Amino acid sequence: MRLATWNVNSVKARLPRLLPWLEQTRPDVLCVQETKVAADGFPAGEVRELGYDTAHHGEGRWNGVALLSRVGLEDVRRGFDGDPGWSGEPGGDEALFDEPRREARAVSALCGGVRVWSVYVPNGRTPESAHYGYKLTWLEGLRLAVAADLGAGERVAVCGDYNVAPADSDVFDPAAFIGSTHVTKPERDALAALRDTGLVDIVPKPMKGPNPFTYWDYRAGMFHQDKGMRIDLVYASPAIAGAVEGAYIDREARKGKGPSDHAPVVIDFDI
Repeated sequence: MRLATWNVNSVKARLPRLLPWLEQTRPDVLCVQETKVAADGFPAGEVRELGYDTAHHGEGRWNGVALLSRVGLEDVRRGFDGDPGWSGEPGGDEALFDEPRREARAVSALCGGVRVWSVYVPNGRTPESAHYGYKLTWLEGLRLAVAADLGAGERVAVCGDYNVAPADSDVFDPAAFIGSTHVTKPERDALAALRDTGLVDIVPKPMKGPNPFTYWDYRAGMFHQDKGMRIDLVYASPAIAGAVEGAYIDREARKGKGPSDHAPVVIDFDI
């Protein structure tokens, strides 16, 4: 199976990049994040012409996740029990409302015998904001949901934009991130707790240079100077991790006209 994950940063804007990439790379399953379209707004017809079924969980101009599969989509689940929801405005820092609203940040399905998750973890904004607490609570809810899947005996791959760099080696300069989200100890502890459910971090190889970065800010020079982060991750159960034949970051997809600020991660395994 070829499994991939890609934060496209708006599927409509990125469709001219997505369709040729699917034709060339031919993943069996692609996990997509930040679709930024309504529930019925995903271009399912276009990807169906390439042989992909779609499971999308969207909410308009914010968030949104999807699974594209050539090997089946069974038992589709949008969201998860224990999702705490966000009590503020989409894109906002502060909790403003009494009733939290669950955002479109997770979708999972059985694809070729594997429970595949596409996740878009909350950003956290700043360590002082309410959104940061929401991020940690959301990750704990995800941990419990994934633990339930593993406890049911499923082979699991949790893929997506985690908005957390697991270690200092996963950012271009740890000193540049002091006081920022994505690198704090509570965030990394939450990732470690997710891995401790029985998952393995499959670290892909970069196509160029020594750094396995998957995200580079759009600001001038960040990509060309390789000032990036590894925040797009594939956490998989041992049966999958032990069968990996190759894993790479498709840095070429970050180049050219109108790219996402993330590069796809591609994993090949045989189980």
